[in-house]
Amino acid sequence: MIPFIIIGIFALFLLTGLFVVKQQTAAIVERFGKFLKIRQSGLHFKIPLIDKISGRISLRILQLDVIVETKTKDDVFVKLKVSVQYKVVQEKVYDAFYKLDYPQDQITSYVFDVVRAVVPKMKLDDVFEKKDEIANAVKGELNDAMINYGYDIIKALVTDIDPDSEVKAAMNRINAAERKKVAAQYEGDAERILIVEKAKAEAESKRLQGQGIADQRREIARGLEESVDVLNGVGINSQEASALIVVTQHYDTLQSIGEETNSNLILLPNSPQAGSEMLNNMVASFTASNQIGEAMKAQNIKNNKKSD
Repeated sequence: MIPFIIIGIFALFLLTGLFVVKQQTAAIVERFGKFLKIRQSGLHFKIPLIDKISGRISLRILQLDVIVETKTKDDVFVKLKVSVQYKVVQEKVYDAFYKLDYPQDQITSYVFDVVRAVVPKMKLDDVFEKKDEIANAVKGELNDAMINYGYDIIKALVTDIDPDSEVKAAMNRINAAERKKVAAQYEGDAERILIVEKAKAEAESKRLQGQGIADQRREIARGLEESVDVLNGVGINSQEASALIVVTQHYDTLQSIGEETNSNLILLPNSPQAGSEMLNNMVASFTASNQIGEAMKAQNIKNNKKSD
């Protein structure tokens, strides 16, 4: 019976003395409250009731997010989110465990100190443009301070810059106004080009229209001349030929109007005598114009002789 008791006590002693340390972790073993040794990953043994595992420290890379509110050089309050990536140096586990109770609080204090020393020297636009400089300043300050406590600062990142809501709204309005200004300039240029091109097209259209009217009248005049020559050849004088042409055109006009079924045009007067009267009026007008021209020419010659 006694051997079984001894074996049981030994087994219990053995089982309570064995412990496992996980990968990327370090265990601190103390004996009667005094540091004894550091155990790395694997299976280890401690003396029960004498040795004690005081704590375990992760050797992985950790991240601490710190939000700092401060003021810029142009008196704008802004919140910066600084993410600090750090880890415990494997060779300095003792310092990391015994020298600092709350390393996160220590890191937070240094981040506040650096950010509030650097950002007030910058304008808001510079804070956005030079956030890497802020991050490097934080990393450099933390490295110098925390390496003595067994912590290595891997990286410091400014992951967010959040100005006051009114400032953001003002910045958005400025940006929108600037974009509207550029859009208005482009629209103005496009409209100006459209007006210029439209004017050129209208000018070209008028030129071609005028050329077409001139060609049309030239051909009409040539046709009238040929018609008068033909009528003169059969014994009809020029005045009678002109009257005949006017009457013919008068009836051609009436025929064209009659061919339009939905036309509301009314030609007044529409008798053949109207064409003859129109011709006489035209001849009388041309004659009067010639007489006036001759009189003005004679007056000019008379005035020139008096001045000589």
